[in-house]
Amino acid sequence: MLLPSSFRKVFFSLLASLAYHISSRYRKIADNNLDFVFDNKMDKKTKDEIIRYSFKNLLFNFMHLIEIRRMSKDDLLSKINVQNINVVNKANQENRAIIFVTPHYCAWELGSIAVGLVDKPLNAVFKKLKNLEYQEWMLESRNIFGNKSLEKSNVLKSLIKLIRDKRSIGIVIDSSMNKREGLEVNFLGKKTRQTATPAYLARKYNACIIPVTIRTDNENNYTLMFFDEIIVENTQDEKNDILKATQAQADWLTSVIKKEPKFWFWIHRRWKHEHPEIYKK
Repeated sequence: MLLPSSFRKVFFSLLASLAYHISSRYRKIADNNLDFVFDNKMDKKTKDEIIRYSFKNLLFNFMHLIEIRRMSKDDLLSKINVQNINVVNKANQENRAIIFVTPHYCAWELGSIAVGLVDKPLNAVFKKLKNLEYQEWMLESRNIFGNKSLEKSNVLKSLIKLIRDKRSIGIVIDSSMNKREGLEVNFLGKKTRQTATPAYLARKYNACIIPVTIRTDNENNYTLMFFDEIIVENTQDEKNDILKATQAQADWLTSVIKKEPKFWFWIHRRWKHEHPEIYKK
């Protein structure tokens, strides 16, 4: 952090390039994901550019966790332009809790922290890591401006309390899930499982589901994008209401990724439960 920002970017870009070259396993995972989603129609050059950027994006998210520890709120907000904040303001005026749904997309670490600054502090769900020492450090960075992190296992009761108190929560919706954890949806044109928690909470407690992502053109300045509310119906058929709202979230994310695929985190086994054959050695 004593070095200029431009040097840090060069350094982490070099680390990303090194990771790309030595990690044949994750290169292959990304390559197989892209072939699977785009039905083997994406040319090799485009795939390689996307895969390289996935490694770079991962390392830059780590860099952001380092940098945020030395930033002020004003420093961070000066880097971020906010779009469609009206949808957030409307939910707050209606005194409704907000469920922000988001993917591993572009600068997701900066994005989650920024949401808590432009709205109220965010209570974000995370999955426990194997490396608990790194996890503690990571959560310190994420929560430095007042956000809180909730470990995924047995988190539903805590989320219900937060929703009843009209607090904001954040849930990542693009992680792999087994049959016990999620509902079957069509995501990127393929069958998979996705968490039904946002739809369930929104329907039961009249909360507002607002999708949000972050993107950049130059890796200096970022745009935090709030999307229009995903409506959850409340009919006599609860299961269908929840399924339709969960599919609507998958449709939204599909459109975002198809528009700019390089920003999504391709180097994870998203379809490992439904299509394990994709990732066989």
